[in-house]
Amino acid sequence: MAIQIDRTIINQLLSHALHAPEQEVCGLIGAHDGTPRRVYPVSNVAAEADHLFAMDPQQQIDAMRRMRENGETLFAIYHSHPHAPAAPSALDLQQAAYPEALYLIVSLNTKGVLEMQAYRLHDQQVNPVELEMIEP
Repeated sequence: MAIQIDRTIINQLLSHALHAPEQEVCGLIGAHDGTPRRVYPVSNVAAEADHLFAMDPQQQIDAMRRMRENGETLFAIYHSHPHAPAAPSALDLQQAAYPEALYLIVSLNTKGVLEMQAYRLHDQQVNPVELEMIEP
């Protein structure tokens, strides 16, 4: 079964990735009643941000608080891969701490077309999830 995501949210993720094409960008997506509604970009504070991401802890806490205030729950965690395919790395698997969340990876490693893939990551298992873009 495909997960539906509004084109506006997908465009925000792709735009975020394109604004920093040489480093991984990251953030959260909040949902209301299971439907993704809002993107919460979070700064990447990793020392080697060209191939790693680490969310700024305070910004991540603030984003989670804003989600609660907006009546939302965590739907997805996203990040980009500037120079790699849209597949989870070994480190992505190790750091996957929210098994209920969808993990979205945007790759800028393609020629002329951006790629975004979705996964469920749990216990070192990678389960691809089909995405379906819907109109707002």
